[in-house]
Amino acid sequence: MNASLIRELRDISGAGMMDCKKALEENDNDVKKATEWLREKGIAKAAKKAGRIAAEGLSTVLTNGNKAVILEINCETDFVAKNEKFQKFMNDVAETILNSNAKTNEEALALPCEEGTLNDYVTNMTATIGEKISFRRFTLIEKKDNENFGAYIHMGGKISVLTLLEGASEDVAKDVSMHAAAMRPEYVKKEQVPTEQLEHEKKILTEQAIAEGKPANIAEKMVMGRINKYYKEICLEEQEFVKDNSVSVGKFVSNNGGKIIDVIRYEVGEGLEKRQDNFAEEVAAQMNGE
Repeated sequence: MNASLIRELRDISGAGMMDCKKALEENDNDVKKATEWLREKGIAKAAKKAGRIAAEGLSTVLTNGNKAVILEINCETDFVAKNEKFQKFMNDVAETILNSNAKTNEEALALPCEEGTLNDYVTNMTATIGEKISFRRFTLIEKKDNENFGAYIHMGGKISVLTLLEGASEDVAKDVSMHAAAMRPEYVKKEQVPTEQLEHEKKILTEQAIAEGKPANIAEKMVMGRINKYYKEICLEEQEFVKDNSVSVGKFVSNNGGKIIDVIRYEVGEGLEKRQDNFAEEVAAQMNGE
């Protein structure tokens, strides 16, 4: 067997040496056919992993001129998330989407790239790395010339935030992103809180006030005060600014000549079922070639 052909196939496919050797044997040492053969096998491997839980991974933000993208891609273990190949893959996907007008995951995964499409790239990464890779979500934003992006990536990509301000500056927008990363606001403005959520909170607070023995008129005033406190917990504009708690985030931005248009915060794995590791099962699976 020609060692240089094996090396060439490994460089192209990222597959293991024995897989490359077998692929070349099965395809009369034709590297192109062997690459396709590995890809087909890789797709089969990827399909086998489709039911696994992928709740680790990375998020990232990429900006270029008046466009920005924030995205999250999941894998099964934190170890893979730290892998250089996975990090390059993240950046490749972000750049491809940034240079597009994709609006949905389906449109994004259909975008052309060196691997064929982004969906092919995800499949090939699953086969190469050996874990389920899942393209979870993205937001692509285009701003006006009088607007500013603020990008912030925390803990190497565990949390990413993209802020869009009208006016102010990029530095102010980044400060807002850093605040959002730390304080986890659910909404930007009070007006965005759903009526049902607000009524549910008022009901709980009213019952608490009555349980404390407060008369109805006093209870009503207490509830309004506590609702304002509730807004400060969940709404970005109402929160005390982490760098200066004498002002709210909304006031900080307006003091700098700006207005918050949007803030997108991605925390890796939020809302996903977490993988429960069982070492014995994992070893058994590896021994069985799964």
